[in-house]
Amino acid sequence: MARKFFVGGNFKMNGTKESIKAIIKGLNEAQLDPNVEVVIAPPALYLHLAQSELKKPGVEVSAQNVFDKPNGAFTGEISVAQLKDSGINWTILGHSERRTLFGETDEVVASKTKSAIDGGLSVIWCCGESLQERESGNTVAVVERQLAALAAKLSGNDWSKIVIAYEPIWAIGTGKVATVQQAQEVHEAIRKWLRANVSDAVADQTRILYGGSVNGKNCKDLAKEKDIDGFLVGGASLKPEFIDIINSNL
Repeated sequence: MARKFFVGGNFKMNGTKESIKAIIKGLNEAQLDPNVEVVIAPPALYLHLAQSELKKPGVEVSAQNVFDKPNGAFTGEISVAQLKDSGINWTILGHSERRTLFGETDEVVASKTKSAIDGGLSVIWCCGESLQERESGNTVAVVERQLAALAAKLSGNDWSKIVIAYEPIWAIGTGKVATVQQAQEVHEAIRKWLRANVSDAVADQTRILYGGSVNGKNCKDLAKEKDIDGFLVGGASLKPEFIDIINSNL
């Protein structure tokens, strides 16, 4: 069965009520490829606003993070149950900014992912390497290490709730982008790892997104690759070209 193309928009710590309404108005009015699943992730403060403004079928709202404890004295955190109670069905986890700026280890990300799935959320799970790791030839080893930590926490059925986003850290927000060949090579390696360490079914069915300065100019070439099943978009998700990226598989 063909994997459904997927485009996520990670707004990060950007946006106001006015600007988020404008972005969603653009999505509501646009002609979007009906064969693409779209998920947008505004800051937590605007999740309800985004939900209330969205009228477009096939577009959902995601959190950018979630904690792995059910409740308690964890100031500033949001639980899986609270997201579900608010009608949110997705979260991003393991983004490089969470790993590098906030010190989230592979194991912490895996624990959060397991808690999210157990609580009924679907997860955009991120992995990727630094520039130093790429230049030293360790890209695949780093990604496989991150995958192994995740796999250690999951059972077979859990994988159906995961979309993997490969994001080379050196290409996020820098304007640099992996070449089509570089991106495809890592996506292929991820799928190969899933086949060897999880199952053929998970390898065949799991969608693997590319996320590293994706924009309206490079998305069509990337979308043609056999192991690239969509994109996790940062800065460009705040701009009109986000529509072009959603429609890049047409």
